[in-house]
Amino acid sequence: MSKNLIKVGIQGASGYTGGELIRIILNHPNSELIYAGSKSNYGKLISEIHKDLVGDCHIKFSKNICKNIDILFLCLGHGNSEKFLSENKIDKNVKIIDLSQDFRLGQSFEERDFVYGLPELMKEKILNSSNIANPGCFATAIQLGLLPLLNSDIKIDEIHTNAITGSTGAGIKLNDTSHFSWRNNNISWYKPFKHQHLNEINKILRLGSKKVKINFLPVRGNFTRGIFCTSYFNNEMSLTKLQKLYFEYYKNDPFTIISSDEVHLKQVINTNKCLIHLRKEKNKLLITSIIDNLVKGASGQAIQNMNLMFGLDETTGLNLKSSIF
Repeated sequence: MSKNLIKVGIQGASGYTGGELIRIILNHPNSELIYAGSKSNYGKLISEIHKDLVGDCHIKFSKNICKNIDILFLCLGHGNSEKFLSENKIDKNVKIIDLSQDFRLGQSFEERDFVYGLPELMKEKILNSSNIANPGCFATAIQLGLLPLLNSDIKIDEIHTNAITGSTGAGIKLNDTSHFSWRNNNISWYKPFKHQHLNEINKILRLGSKKVKINFLPVRGNFTRGIFCTSYFNNEMSLTKLQKLYFEYYKNDPFTIISSDEVHLKQVINTNKCLIHLRKEKNKLLITSIIDNLVKGASGQAIQNMNLMFGLDETTGLNLKSSIF
C-alpha cells in the first residue's frame, strides 16, 4: 500500500454504519482500512459478519486499537463515544469522526473541539477541523430540506415535519419493533415531537435569522433503509422564486440536488445524495427531502467529511449509484 493513503481505523465496525464505512473505504482511492474494532466479533473475518464482502475483505475484527492510523471513526452507540475516549488514549494527531450524538451540540472532549459535520452548512469549518460530530440521519434529511430558508426573507413561524425511516435506523441489535414479524406489513410512529435529533435540528435552525418551531413526527417504515421526509408550512412566495432560492443555495454542493420532478426513495438508496423537491398547493409549501439513512445519513457523510478534512475533493470514493428497481 502507498504510504500516501489515509490510514483508517473504525471502532464499532460490526454494526450497520461500520459495515457501510468498510464498503466505502475498500473502494476509496485515497484510503486504506488498517483496523476494524469490535468487542463482540473480534477474531472473526469481517466478511463473516458483513457477508456482502466475501472475497473483497480478508481483515479480521480486532479487539485492540491500532495506533498507526490517521483517522478514527467511532461507530458506537449513543453515549459510548465519550466513554470510549475516556478509557482509551488516542494520539492527538489522529483525527476523529464520531457517528454518535455525543458531540453534536458543540461538546468538547479534553483538547478536542468537535465541529458539526454537515458539509452543506459547515464546510469551511470542517476543512480546518480535526474532530467532527457526524449529524444524525433524521437531522440530515430535515436540515437539508430547510437550510435555504433560514436566512431568507420568508416568514416562518412553525413547520410540520413527518419522516419515515427504514429498520436499519434502529441499529443492528434486535428489539421488539425490529423483528421481521413485527416490522413487515406494519407502520407506526415513535417519540412524537421529542425525538433526540430535535436537539441538533433546533440548534442549527437557531443559527439562522429566524426562531422557528418544528413539530417532528418520526415514523417506522416496513423497509430496510432510507428516509422519506416531508415538511410543510404556509408560504406566499411563488414556486419559481423558491426553486431559484434552493438552486442558488446548493449550487456548490454536489450531493444535494433539487429535483423538478417528484422524488421517490429508491432514487437515493446506496448513494450519498439528498434529493429535494418543492411543491406549492395554494398557500402551502411542501418540501420533500430523501436520503439513504446509512450513507448520506451516516457513513457516506462521514467519508465526505473525511475527504474535506484531508483536502480531497468531497466526492472522492462516493460516486455511488442507486439500485432503482
